[in-house]
Amino acid sequence: MQITITSSFWLFLLIVLLALQLFLVLIMMIKPVLRYLMGLQIRDFLGKLLSDKYTQNLIEVWPAGKRISVLNILEIGMRAENGKIITRPIGSPKHFPGFDNLMFAPQLMTRLSLPQNAQMNMQVTLGPKANKPMIINIPIMIGAMAYGIALSEEAKRALARAAKTLQTSTCSGEGPFLPEERTEAGKYTLQISRWAWGSRTQEQIDLADMLEVQMGQGADMGSVSIEAVEFEGRAQELSGLAPDEMAISFPAPPGIQKQSDWPGFMKNLRKQSKGVPIALKLMATGNLEADLAAAINLDFDVVIIDGAQGGSHATTPIKQDDFGIPSLFALVRAVRFLTKQRVRDRISLVVAGGYFTPGECLKAIALGADAIYMATVPLFALTHNQVSKVIPWEPPTTLVFYDSPAKGKLDIDQAATSVVNTITSMVLEMEEGMRALGKTALKELNADDLVALDSLSAEVTGVKRIY
Repeated sequence: MQITITSSFWLFLLIVLLALQLFLVLIMMIKPVLRYLMGLQIRDFLGKLLSDKYTQNLIEVWPAGKRISVLNILEIGMRAENGKIITRPIGSPKHFPGFDNLMFAPQLMTRLSLPQNAQMNMQVTLGPKANKPMIINIPIMIGAMAYGIALSEEAKRALARAAKTLQTSTCSGEGPFLPEERTEAGKYTLQISRWAWGSRTQEQIDLADMLEVQMGQGADMGSVSIEAVEFEGRAQELSGLAPDEMAISFPAPPGIQKQSDWPGFMKNLRKQSKGVPIALKLMATGNLEADLAAAINLDFDVVIIDGAQGGSHATTPIKQDDFGIPSLFALVRAVRFLTKQRVRDRISLVVAGGYFTPGECLKAIALGADAIYMATVPLFALTHNQVSKVIPWEPPTTLVFYDSPAKGKLDIDQAATSVVNTITSMVLEMEEGMRALGKTALKELNADDLVALDSLSAEVTGVKRIY
């Protein structure tokens, strides 16, 4: 008799059920044996934990782990492997004092909040006294992330495309100039960096809406080097380096050999800029006021202060963990000094380093910042809904880093949309906070809109305490 497709299916199902039943019977038969063997292992393990001397006991890992973190142990292993400098991505894992103990304080009865349809003015003018100030429509800018040194072409193009949609600025970072990034971008900040290619050509400068002299960032300053193998490919070609030539940064941009070179450098750069603002980017340190005084004397239009929470593609743990001062402290000190010097009306202040939420951004503006540089937020937004292309074997950042074989898997359109959505959401939330405060423009925010939950935050910021 011919067996039909239907009867074949039921025969297969019967065989599967019989096999499953047999498997369960076998499990039940050997279960006592497994339980006995596991019991022996557990009793032996516990016996050793309770009887072995401490120096030969696995339990020593417990107090060691309380004294030294798992991260420390892993980094010790990395150092022990080859005796070279190690570089850590993203930024320091340390938690510095921040904005958490500052809260907004709306006036519920004496100043009404605004209706949902109230128009918010989120526009920011950077370098107001420059001949060609840079105007952006939101107070969040996409920060400096370098092509080649850090990010891939795909990632840089996605960020530039997102910035154009958002009507804000994106920054070249300290890497070689990438023509495709400038083509994709609207407002564009070109970094005058501390590398051999960092002086930039006049043609590149002419394409910028703002120039940014980079002397440091939250997670790095001083001279560093990059192995040729990590930089090979198009980035190395655009840098002008030989195929086997190591990239080594300078203490300052090309043309600055000593302090007395700064006036001539700035005079020439001002001529090249043709009226666009010139910014100075600094790692915020305990000597912040001295650095700001130099910026005032050199007539910078914008100062970008990167706090200790700032990240990087890869810098040494010592610079991430043990250099700089926290972003909140840097912001307050910068505002006070620039105000005291009576230059606050002509020098714009951009802050960076550890700004991850709309609340932190709005609090920074209330304390005196004009705009916020963001890098980590858009960096992670780039990979939204695309991480399945690399996990679980690689971290999400392998989709965006230049030296990663997975960088070509990044969908540029999808990445750009994710960044736009992320920052749009943050700005909308900031607007909602402003409506609750009864404010229609960023310039209306001030420290009186805040209260402090603890004495340290009150003392640092000058904001009134809640008690």
